[in-house]
Amino acid sequence: MGEAMDELMREFLIESQEGLDRMEHCLTELEERPQDTALLADIFRSVHTIKGTTGFLGFKKLERLAHSGENVLGLLREGKMVAEPPVITLLLQLLDGLRSILKTIEATEQEGEATHAELTGKLDMLFASCEERSEHRQSVKKHAVVAKTEPVIEVTAAIATSVEEESAPAEAQQPSRGRPAVQAAESTLRVDVTLLNRMMNLVGELVLTRNQVLQQTSADPNMTVLSRRLDMVTADLRESVMKARMQPVSNIFSKMPRIVRDLAQSLGKRARVQMEGQETELDKSLLEAIKDPLTHAVRNSLDHGIEMPESRRDASKDPEGILKLKASQEGSHVLIEISDDGAGISVDKVRAKALERGLVKPDRVALMSERELMQLIFLPGFSTAAAVTNVSGRGVGMDVVRTNVEKIGGKVELDSRVGKGTTVRMRIPLTLAIIPALIVRSMHQSFALPQGALSELVHIAKDDVKGTIEWIEDAPLYRLRGKLLPLIYLDRLLIPDMPKGEELERDNFIAVLNADGREFGLVVDGLADPEEIVVKPLSAVLKGIGMYSGATVLGNGELALILDPGAIAIKAGINMGDEQKLDEQEVVTDSISGMDYLLVEVAQRQAAVPLADVIRIEQLPYSRIEYVGYRAVLNFDGQLLPVEDAGGLLNADDSDIERPIIVVVCREGSRHVGIVVSHVLDVTSGKKLFEAGSEQRADGVTLLKNRVTGLVDLGAVPALPVDVTSDENEAIAFVEE
Repeated sequence: MGEAMDELMREFLIESQEGLDRMEHCLTELEERPQDTALLADIFRSVHTIKGTTGFLGFKKLERLAHSGENVLGLLREGKMVAEPPVITLLLQLLDGLRSILKTIEATEQEGEATHAELTGKLDMLFASCEERSEHRQSVKKHAVVAKTEPVIEVTAAIATSVEEESAPAEAQQPSRGRPAVQAAESTLRVDVTLLNRMMNLVGELVLTRNQVLQQTSADPNMTVLSRRLDMVTADLRESVMKARMQPVSNIFSKMPRIVRDLAQSLGKRARVQMEGQETELDKSLLEAIKDPLTHAVRNSLDHGIEMPESRRDASKDPEGILKLKASQEGSHVLIEISDDGAGISVDKVRAKALERGLVKPDRVALMSERELMQLIFLPGFSTAAAVTNVSGRGVGMDVVRTNVEKIGGKVELDSRVGKGTTVRMRIPLTLAIIPALIVRSMHQSFALPQGALSELVHIAKDDVKGTIEWIEDAPLYRLRGKLLPLIYLDRLLIPDMPKGEELERDNFIAVLNADGREFGLVVDGLADPEEIVVKPLSAVLKGIGMYSGATVLGNGELALILDPGAIAIKAGINMGDEQKLDEQEVVTDSISGMDYLLVEVAQRQAAVPLADVIRIEQLPYSRIEYVGYRAVLNFDGQLLPVEDAGGLLNADDSDIERPIIVVVCREGSRHVGIVVSHVLDVTSGKKLFEAGSEQRADGVTLLKNRVTGLVDLGAVPALPVDVTSDENEAIAFVEE
């Protein structure tokens, strides 16, 4: 009986909290649409459900407060009261009161000492006064009509009785209107987050085992089919478990209108919230982790961004400011934007505040660009508030945003225009448990480098190192497309007193990284194949080093530490914007020359792909290529990717199904396509070409390294038939052995 009661209590708490979350969202919308009966019915239903269940569980204080709230909501639902702002405020206080008691019950299984008598009294007083006014109006109306309609009173009463009797069965039909909801409830199941975490850990272990099996059986043709099947099943299982952990961002977006409403009232401002992409999904643990950063960013936008109504009128703006929340998925990340149409941020003001608070040296400020100055807002202790209030001024706002987002492997960017507004962008990984990583080698050890921070790879042969790597005092630099890129040698970071000169006697592999506005090249001894790695937490000893974000087990069974690009940049003293540009003339030439391209080799001929269209470069075994009819496809992140093989590389040797192939994954409009290439040569800037004697630009070609190079026509890659791609299980056919 005790276990049954515990389960009932748990269900009650979960359903009540869900109901209050819906109620909060509906209340903020109700203020904009006070006559919306659907919203009123939803709010009434949430409070009524709590009141009804508490009577059975014996929580008298909760039942009393819910009953008082239900009375007021009943008047609103019946049209006897208008949902004016003071009424909404009182109902929000009711919401907070109910939520407070529920939290106490969850923590102690008791209602606590608080009686909420003052709030209950306000609700009862509002209900009584409204009822008195309603009864008075009815009485006046009745007496005015009695003299003329006395003979038909009995008939009117009979009609009223008939209407009541007919309306009672309309209530009986309500379940039929709600039948889809019942079916949805029957097809869903609540699963404890602890169990989902356990499942994710087990899937992680399976991924590690899969990686090891693939490496151990790569040379055994008898095991190829089995290992490939294991690879596909593991990928499907991982994707399914990850989907089970996904929740829409609306779960946290829905709390923002209430925060904006309360804060706007306290500041004397007017603001409304617009939300887009609420259906975008994110891992539950990450969703919880960004709740505080999102709240801080919203509060900052309202406090520092949106102006007072009078100031907005003077600037020919709507007195009511707009705060926009937008979520969208970009590859393996979710992009969350918080935008306002406020005053924007003055770069001069940021510069002055940074100097005033001693956050940066004067000689350094003089060399900083506007973008670099904007990033100072994220430093601890920075604030542009004129005075300390209960909202801002203590310098613990945007630094909390960056710190918390970086803890989960994300990035924060800020754009602002004076008089137009400010946008804060948070780039959040879809999940932290399993991530794609590049395996690099240094000091005879393997390290994992998250691909999210990786921009490109550069190989410098041993014979070219001396003439390519430049030195300013003791700082190595590499000239990458018009600017000097700071270099960090990983081995020197591991062993600071390592003798100099050894890096000149070997090949240099440069991983170009962009971490929190710091672009630099990490020089390693060698590269291995990319892997999906399972992130394991670090011990306290390794955390103190400040270079690693976790650990993993590679497919060959070797332990590897996961490098933290942001921490490495800070440890090596790389500041934001340390990359140095060429002289002004060279910069102008580069900007006129055109755009950057990825230079590849296809069928012994060079070709170019616009770098902006390149999503990633995959080296994978030929066995990963599958066919829909005669069309080559690749299972890319759970979706079919059409693969173009203009050079006939896929048919070169059908017997060796484990031979490596290179696929450049590109963006073509709203779809993704893959291009099979024999080699990836370089990334370089191209120049526009014109027909001789005219100003007609030559389409389809560019000038790369003084050589006319054809462009890959991504639009020419045929799309897959819609009816074929609709059923993934039927669409994919294995490569014939």
